[in-house]
Amino acid sequence: MKEIEVSGKNVEEAIAIALKELGVNREDVEITVLEEGSKGFLGILGSRQARVRVVVPDKPEKLIEDFLEKVLQSMCIEAGFEIRHREDFIFVSFYGKELGILIGRHGETLDALQYLCNLAVNKVLTNRVKIILDVEGYRKRREQTLINLARRLSNKVKETGKRIVLEPMSPQERRVIHTALQNDSRVLTFSEGQEPNRKVVIALRQ
Repeated sequence: MKEIEVSGKNVEEAIAIALKELGVNREDVEITVLEEGSKGFLGILGSRQARVRVVVPDKPEKLIEDFLEKVLQSMCIEAGFEIRHREDFIFVSFYGKELGILIGRHGETLDALQYLCNLAVNKVLTNRVKIILDVEGYRKRREQTLINLARRLSNKVKETGKRIVLEPMSPQERRVIHTALQNDSRVLTFSEGQEPNRKVVIALRQ
């Protein structure tokens, strides 16, 4: 966040000076008038200059970009990324060659990077944002894999009558399993255990 205090003959002049010094447009800043200023007697004696404080708020896109560029550099990974606004979150998609290292086993590395990115960015911002990271459509493919897994295992539960405990998953992935089976009248799902080893259980409805 950049912030400066500037004086001028009047408020508008002070603002114009600040915008020029910061190299930004008026719509990109927050302006606080500290002193209106006055011409004084006969426009000379006792005159006071106007004084304003101009703040350039931190933009989440810039914070995300700076954080991810440092991470990619430290990991010696050559990759690009695109930042887009969705309905209620900011979506970041990586692209490049051999980006499996960013995904990790079942997306564990990607989830960890997403957590750290949210932590780093929201530590600076006044208004929190939700950031979701993806690598060339991995999350969509993983979601479909989990949906298929949920349906297959629910059929097995119906056949054997025995409950099935899945491997530990992130909250996001557990939600996919719960959602995939929420309308199945014969099975129910619930989570048990403590993070990060919390698991989804699929069982017959009583």
